[in-house]
Amino acid sequence: MNEQDDSEAAGAAEAGPEETAKKPRPRKAAETDALASTGSALIAEKVKILPDSPGVYRMFGHDGEVLYVGKARSLKKRVSNYAKLTGHSNRIARMISSTTAMEFITTATETDALLLEANLIKRLKPRYNVLMRDDKSFPFILLTGDHEFPQVLKHRGARARQGDYYGPFASAGAVNATLNALQKAFLLRSCSDSVFESRTRPCLLFQIKRCSAPCTGEIKKEGYDLLVEEARAFLRGRSRRTQKELVAHMEEASTALDFERAAVYRDRIRALTQVQQHQGINPQTLTEADLFAAYQEGGQTCIQVFFFRAGQNWGNRAYFPRHDKELDANEVLDAFLAQFYEDRHPPRLVLLSHEVPGKALLAEALSIIAGRKVAVGVPRRGEKRELVAHAMTNAREALGRRLAESSTQRKLLEGVAEVFGLPETPQRIEVYDNSHISGTKAVGGMIVAGPEGFMKSQYRKFNIKNEIEDGDDYAMMREVLTRRFSRLLKETGETSGEEEPRPDDVEEDNPAKPTPEWPDLILIDGGAGQLKVACEVLAELGIDSVTPVGIAKGPERDAGRERFFMAGRPDFMLEPRNPVLYYLQRLRDEVHRFAIGSHRARRSKAIGVNPLDEVPGVGPGRKRALLQHFGSARAVSRAGLSDLEAVDGISAKVARTVYDFFHGNPDTTA
Repeated sequence: MNEQDDSEAAGAAEAGPEETAKKPRPRKAAETDALASTGSALIAEKVKILPDSPGVYRMFGHDGEVLYVGKARSLKKRVSNYAKLTGHSNRIARMISSTTAMEFITTATETDALLLEANLIKRLKPRYNVLMRDDKSFPFILLTGDHEFPQVLKHRGARARQGDYYGPFASAGAVNATLNALQKAFLLRSCSDSVFESRTRPCLLFQIKRCSAPCTGEIKKEGYDLLVEEARAFLRGRSRRTQKELVAHMEEASTALDFERAAVYRDRIRALTQVQQHQGINPQTLTEADLFAAYQEGGQTCIQVFFFRAGQNWGNRAYFPRHDKELDANEVLDAFLAQFYEDRHPPRLVLLSHEVPGKALLAEALSIIAGRKVAVGVPRRGEKRELVAHAMTNAREALGRRLAESSTQRKLLEGVAEVFGLPETPQRIEVYDNSHISGTKAVGGMIVAGPEGFMKSQYRKFNIKNEIEDGDDYAMMREVLTRRFSRLLKETGETSGEEEPRPDDVEEDNPAKPTPEWPDLILIDGGAGQLKVACEVLAELGIDSVTPVGIAKGPERDAGRERFFMAGRPDFMLEPRNPVLYYLQRLRDEVHRFAIGSHRARRSKAIGVNPLDEVPGVGPGRKRALLQHFGSARAVSRAGLSDLEAVDGISAKVARTVYDFFHGNPDTTA
C-alpha cells in the first residue's frame, strides 16, 4: 500500500457515511487479546451480522492499513466466500490471512456500491486492488457562454464556467493544435474578457487573420454569431456541412469578383481541412465513444484509451495500473473502468477489447453519471473491431517500451549500487539541492527516483524558514535534511508511534501529505562540505541505514567531470562514457531544475505581495489612504509617526501600529 491518510475519511465523506470511512483506531493490548481472531475466523464472525443487501466492504491489516475495497450485490453472500478455508488463489489467501478488521457501508443499489467502491479505491489505494495511477484531468475546449462575444479556450478541471465543453482531448498538445487551427478556420477570439473590454484597436491576431476582432467592432455581432455557430457545428461533428457552406460562400464571392473576401474563405477552408487531417484516424461509424484495449505481458498490463468525439480521433493515452500478477487482463480492465469514470463524464458509447464481468453493471453506473444512456460493448466486426485492434497494437507496443525501459532502469540502479558499494540495488533515491538569490526566498528541493524512473508525485519543496546569512548553503542543507528525516522518523513511528506515513506531492510543510518510504541512497548537490552536513544530520538523528553521497560539478562546471564524495573513502570520478554517470547527471539536473522552478515560483509570488497587507488593523480602505498619501509601501515603511498620523482616516492608534510594524517593535502583534 502506498497511501493511507486523511483522504480515506475525505473520500468516504464525499460518498456517504462519514464515520464508517475512518481508519480503525489503534487498539491497546487488552483489546487486542479480546479480539484475537483474524483472517477467515474474524470474517466468519462478521458474516453473522451482515445484511443481505448491496454495499461496500473494506479489509484492514494489523496496522490499520486498508488491504482491499470491494463491492457486493449481497454483502452477506460475498463476504461469506472469504470465510471459506479453501478454494482461494494465493493472492486472496494472503489477503484473508492479513485481515484483522473489516468495515461495511450499505447502499441502496449495486450500482451505488460500484460508484462508492471506485471512489474509495482511488483515494485509499489499497494494496490488493487494481490501482489506476494516473488520475490527471483531461483538457477540454470551452466555447464560453457568459459573454455576448464567446471566447474559445483550453479548459481543465470543474465545469464551473457557463458554456459548451468539447472533449476530452488526450493531451494539452492536441488541444493547442486544434485551437490553433480553429482560430484560423473560425476567427473566434481567444483573449480574456478584461483584455477584450480594454482594446481600442485590433491586436496582432487580427492582422494575421486569426481573429475577427469583435473587440473593436471589426465584425458585427450578427456576423460573429454566425462564426460561433459554424465552430459549434464543427465541434459537434458536422464539419462536412460547414465546409460545404464555406465553399459556397467562396464561390459566391469569386463570382462577384470580391477576391479578397474569397481569399478569406479559402484560408478558412484550408484551416478546417487541416483540423480534420490532424485528428488522425477519423472513423466513419463513431461519433462519440471511448475505446479501451488491454494488453498483458510479464505480469504487467497496459490499457490504451482512445477518445473519439465529433467523429474524430482526439488522441489516446496509455495507462499502466498496479495490480497483482495473478489477475487476467479482463479483470484488470473491469476494475480500471469504474475508477477511470469516477470523476469523468462518459460518452454515449464505450468499446472494450475484452468482455468484463461487470459490463452490465458498468453501463448502468455510467448512465447514472452521464444522465443518459451509455452503451458498453465489445465489437465483433467492422470498423469498430478494426479500431479496437489498432488500440490493442498500441497497447502492446507501449507495454513493450515500458518493459524495455524498466530493464534499462534496473541495470542502471544495479550500476549505482556497484559504484557506491551499496549492499542492495536501491529502490528509492532522494536527491537534494537548494536555490536562492543571496539567501532570499531560499527553497530546498527534493526529487525521488526508483525502478520506474522519476517519481514526480513524491517531489517535495522546502521553504527555508531560518534566517540564512549570505546564502549559507550548508545551513540551508542542514535545515532541509533535518526537517525531512525528523519528520520521516516521526511518521514511520520510530519516535512517536504515530499513524502511517502518507505521500506528499510537492509541499513539505503540508501535514496532510508527507512522503512515506525510506530512501536507500541520498545524493547531495555539492562537495565535501555538503556531505559533511548530511552525515552530521543523519548521525544526530541516529540514522545509519541511509547512504549519503555528494556530487560536485567538475572544473569549470563541465558535465562528465563530476566528483563524488562518500564518508570513509577518497573522492573519485567515473569514466566519462559510463552510463551510470549519465544517469547520476540526469538526477542532479532534475533536482536542479525542480529547485530553481520552486524558487522562481516563490519569488514571483512575493512580487505581488504588498507589505501593508501584513499590518494588523490595516484593511483595504486604510491601505488605499496610506498609498495615496505616501505613493508607495516603501515610503510608508520609512515614514515617521507624526507623518502617519497626518493621513486622513488613520487614527493615532493605527498610526502607532503601522509605525511599530515597520520599525520592529516587539509589542506589535497580529
